[in-house]
Amino acid sequence: MLYLIKLLISAATIVVVSELGKRVSWLAALVASLPLTSLLALVWLYIDTRSSEKVIALSKGILWAVLPSFTFFIVFPFVMKWSDSFGLSLVVSVAVMFVGYLIYVIALKQFGINI
Repeated sequence: MLYLIKLLISAATIVVVSELGKRVSWLAALVASLPLTSLLALVWLYIDTRSSEKVIALSKGILWAVLPSFTFFIVFPFVMKWSDSFGLSLVVSVAVMFVGYLIYVIALKQFGINI
């Protein structure tokens, strides 16, 4: 039952952002920029485990992982404007983000940080 509740709340979050995007794009962007996935993951992890240590570890991991994700949002609008192809824009942006993550993880390891 808890799994179904998690699924419904998570899906509802995506639907709200999607529907807002059709009507008020700035508000949809604001809601989408909130760390909703991270918040939900932290809440579900705590409810499932009651482990502060696991929640803290996930929170720290999310902090380190957020930075390279910005490459997606930097690249996507430029490719979309250049190509006018949503699919191509997604593929290129995800590829650039993936390369960014690889470089980032390698760089962090040089400083003894593992994510």
